[in-house]
Amino acid sequence: MTGSPTAYALLDARLERQFFSDLSGWPDEDHAAAFATFLKSAQAETEQRAPLRPALPTPPSVQRLARMALDWKGSPRAFFEQNFEPFFVKPDQGSGFLTGYYEPEIPGSFEKSAAFPVPVLGRPADLVTFAQNEMPPAPLDPALSAARRTSAGLEPYFDRAAIEDGALEGKTLELLYLPDRVELFFAQVQGSARVRLPDGRIARLTYAGRNGHAYTTIARVIRDEGHMPLEAINLESLKSWLRANPEHAHRIMRLNRSYIFFSLSEALSEAEGPVGAASTTLDAGRSIAIDRRQWCYGLPFFITARLPDGDGREADFSRLMIAQDTGSAILGAARADLFIGSGSEAGRQAGRIRHRGDFTVLLPKE
Repeated sequence: MTGSPTAYALLDARLERQFFSDLSGWPDEDHAAAFATFLKSAQAETEQRAPLRPALPTPPSVQRLARMALDWKGSPRAFFEQNFEPFFVKPDQGSGFLTGYYEPEIPGSFEKSAAFPVPVLGRPADLVTFAQNEMPPAPLDPALSAARRTSAGLEPYFDRAAIEDGALEGKTLELLYLPDRVELFFAQVQGSARVRLPDGRIARLTYAGRNGHAYTTIARVIRDEGHMPLEAINLESLKSWLRANPEHAHRIMRLNRSYIFFSLSEALSEAEGPVGAASTTLDAGRSIAIDRRQWCYGLPFFITARLPDGDGREADFSRLMIAQDTGSAILGAARADLFIGSGSEAGRQAGRIRHRGDFTVLLPKE
C-alpha cells in the first residue's frame, strides 16, 4: 500500500484525491489528540505486537511512518500534513455509514451464585482461528472464520445455542459470572467489558476469539418480526425488550450463532480504555473499528457527519480518528464503528449513532 489509490483493491468503494484544504473542519481539529492515539498504533507496530484479530498486513509505508512518529519533534498537524495524502472514500453505492460502540460496565463475580449465574468463557484450546482471507479447508463452509480441532480433523465450532446448552462444560473455561445472558450478549457484541466485582474492584474482559460463525444483528430480526420499529431500537430499549420478553429473547439471541470468548486483562488501569483488535488500548472519540478485509490498522481517517451528542441533539462532527479495532458487523470501506468510551453514558450515546458520514483516509506519501 502506498499513497496511490490504485494500490488499494477496495471491495465496494474507490478513492478520490483530495487536499487538506478541502477538509471542512481540518484547521480546527485537535491534531495533538489524534497524534497521541496514532502513537499507540505506532508503538504496537514497532513492537510487532500480534493483533487480536488480524487485518490487512501493515505495508512498509505505514511501518516507516510509525517509526518516524515515535521520534517526531514537530507539530502534530505538520506530521499528518507532511507525511500523508488525503483520499475521499467514495462508496460504489450510497454513502458512508457510522455506528458507535462502547465498553460496558457490568456487575459480576468470580463466584457463581443465584445473582451471578451466567459464565464468561475463555478461549478453548481446540479453537482454530483462520487468518484474514484464509479459506477453511474443504468440506468446511467457506464462510467460517474458525473451526474446532478434533481427532478426525477440523469441524465447525459449536454455535451459541450449543455452547449455552453446555457443549463446553467441564473444560474449566469460566473466567467469571454475570447476572444474565443479556449482559453477556452485549459484552460480546461490544467485544470488551468492565466487570464491577462485589468488593468494588474492576475486572477487564478482552476479546480472545470467536467461534467462527456468521454474526447476525438481532435488532434487524426484532424489526422484521414486528416487535419494534427500527427507529425505536437503541441499546436501552433493546435490553429492556429482551428482558421483558424472555421466550423471544432466548430464541432471537440464539439466531446470532457467533459467540465471543474473552481473556482477563489484569494490567489495565481504570483510566485506560479496552484493548482493541490491534492490541492497543482504545481512546474515546479517537479510535475506530474498520473493515479489516480492506484496511490495515493504524491508518488515520478524517470523518465528518452530523451525529447526536450526549443529549441526543445532532451536531456537526469532524474528527481525525485512527483505525485500531474491527468487528464482525463492520463491513465496507466507508463503514466505521466509533469508540465512544466506557460506562452507561457512553453506551447511551453509542446506541444513538446510526448515521451517514463521509470518510477521508490519510495514506502515506510515496
